[in-house]
Amino acid sequence: MPDTLLHPTQPLYGRIRDELRTRIHAGAYAPHERLPSESDLMTLYAVSRITVRQALGELEKEGVLFKVPGKGAFVSKPKPFQQLARLQGFAEAMREHGHEIYNRLLSIHTLPADATVAERLHLPAGAPVTELRRVRLLNRQPVSLDVTYVAPHLGERLAREDLATRDVFVILENDYGIALGHADLAIDAQLAEAAIATQLGLTPGAPLLRIERLTHDRTGAPVDFEYLYCRSDNFQFRLRVAR
Repeated sequence: MPDTLLHPTQPLYGRIRDELRTRIHAGAYAPHERLPSESDLMTLYAVSRITVRQALGELEKEGVLFKVPGKGAFVSKPKPFQQLARLQGFAEAMREHGHEIYNRLLSIHTLPADATVAERLHLPAGAPVTELRRVRLLNRQPVSLDVTYVAPHLGERLAREDLATRDVFVILENDYGIALGHADLAIDAQLAEAAIATQLGLTPGAPLLRIERLTHDRTGAPVDFEYLYCRSDNFQFRLRVAR
């Protein structure tokens, strides 16, 4: 059967792409399992090789599959993700999906606030703040370096908490009675400096996402300012945007 359009706005390779994606997401193929060959897909859908290759190429661009020269196409292992539209701690979000979470505490100490940190937390420049550095591990793989700043009266209490297994957000709300309201985020891309690369198991110069997050309480007062340096190869952030 010649390649045709399923309907006026969708080429046939799009139908094949969508059907394969649906089957993969439904678990018909396990991560790293080989997909049917190009010849098998040509027979199954009665289409040309170029149509099959277009469909597989689209799925490869999406990260749904990867190709091994001479062996075929294989299902990619899905990346864990966190929704940015919901104000949650990392462990809080990941445990909902059954992932194993652990925080490697690097340091927690008080230091003078630089101009940016002071401005975000509504403090005078040079005022003392507590800096908390943690590597977040997801299923025993590092995914981000989190650098958190809070006022010293909170930092002194946090230093006594189990920061290896608990989120700061959960501690602030459940233990300290601070009702969190909203967060402002700014996201950019950068290359990993040597120290960050080492902590995240990357080579220097590898691409990173950097998120600045300023969290406020229900009254609008700033509580927690963070830099999140996130690997892009084993974790995703997602956001639904309405028109």
